[in-house]
Amino acid sequence: MQITIQTTVNADIDSVWAAWTTPDDINQWNAASDDWHNPRSSNDLRPGGRFSYRMEARDGSFGFDFEGTYTQVVPQKLIEYVLGDDRSVTIRFEPTETGVQVVETFQAEDVNAAELQKQGWQSILNHFAAYVESKKH
Repeated sequence: MQITIQTTVNADIDSVWAAWTTPDDINQWNAASDDWHNPRSSNDLRPGGRFSYRMEARDGSFGFDFEGTYTQVVPQKLIEYVLGDDRSVTIRFEPTETGVQVVETFQAEDVNAAELQKQGWQSILNHFAAYVESKKH
């Protein structure tokens, strides 16, 4: 099953792309809720390159590595990757009159309910938008 989420970020494409792909920025926004954080990231943004984001509960009770391999990268337009469990993810960056629409489509996993997955990924995407918009002066 494919799940699609989206948001419009009130910022220019350069700012959106940089925040999505720069490890220091990723560490600031990549969490579904305030009781989680992303203490470290690595990102080799090219086809065949790998990324790894460490996601942890702030109380130290749980954590995991979110990792994958890029299959396609079109700067400021498209990122596609495959996760370690072979699920695919596509992210499209589409400039609009009000900013940049970010559309993310991913294959659902079999452990958690689809709606829960959608909510979690949407929450992370919402944190991303808020982070980028907070950086504007």
